[in-house]
Amino acid sequence: TQTMSLVFDEYGRPFIIIKDQGSKSRLKGLPALKANITAARSVCQTLRSSLGPKGMDKILVSGDGEVCVSNDGATILERMEVQNEIAKLLVELSRSQDKEIGDGTTGVVVMAGGGPGEGGGP
Repeated sequence: TQTMSLVFDEYGRPFIIIKDQGSKSRLKGLPALKANITAARSVCQTLRSSLGPKGMDKILVSGDGEVCVSNDGATILERMEVQNEIAKLLVELSRSQDKEIGDGTTGVVVMAGGGPGEGGGP
């Protein structure tokens, strides 16, 4: 079971603190590093095949059954439900690129997520 506490901030606004850290485990050290690298590469591999003039479309199905077919990197990342924090950073990178430049969302994510030997980094 979860225990909750109702707390008020310095302005008198209420917020709830849920205490469930006992049921969660946290990766540390090398396993955490490997999980982050795997998450980044998974996002990049998903987008890499949609890049370029011969890019393939992706079929995305939401939790409620809504189907979306797209090869646009920004749309794919917006509709993906990522759990890993590094993958969330890549999604945020795509949003920033789309907001500032309006193009190149797939390319920046593929370049950022591909490490050495992957063609995406130094």
